[in-house]
Amino acid sequence: MACACGSGRAFGWGDGTRAWHRGVSVFAIQFAKLHGARVIVISSHDDKLTRIRAFGVDDTINYTTIPEWEKRVWELTAKRGADHVVEVGGAGILAKSFHAARYGGRVSLIGVLSGFGGEVDPLPVLFKSLRVQGIYVGSRDMFEAMNRAIAQAKLKPMIDRIFPFHEAQTAYHYLRGGVHVGKVVITIRSLSDLGNRERKSG
Repeated sequence: MACACGSGRAFGWGDGTRAWHRGVSVFAIQFAKLHGARVIVISSHDDKLTRIRAFGVDDTINYTTIPEWEKRVWELTAKRGADHVVEVGGAGILAKSFHAARYGGRVSLIGVLSGFGGEVDPLPVLFKSLRVQGIYVGSRDMFEAMNRAIAQAKLKPMIDRIFPFHEAQTAYHYLRGGVHVGKVVITIRSLSDLGNRERKSG
């Protein structure tokens, strides 16, 4: 999970234990900082939290040592809460995200890493006038608008490690280990290079 407050706003996202595997939380960090937000990231790995600070993250919380991390979010935001929570954990974490959000805040549900089961108490949504939005795939217009913003800001993806193609198996083992922060890249030759190689060998 991550929350941010900057320019009078707060931003957040849900349980980041495995969010790094898919890059949703990392991109959320970049977009939040692009809009001048103060960012708080939550994970169970201290090493990841230390590394992610290099990308402009303002505060971090290890939810293993601080299980009631939603209360810590309130402390860090002067008991205001996060304007925007990006939740990737699912039903198992959603209640904490409701409590971490401010009155009238938004919770965007992007992932369900903790599974689909479990009950969700709707009372915090009613009492705090929260807006809960599910996000799966956006429209083409949204995609093009995002790409324009990325190009204008010259935003680059966070790269953890780059493996050559012949080490692809090692790359997948590294990815499965879950120690990375950002993208794990496997490089391949371009189609023109492959074509030139085939002509030379022929």
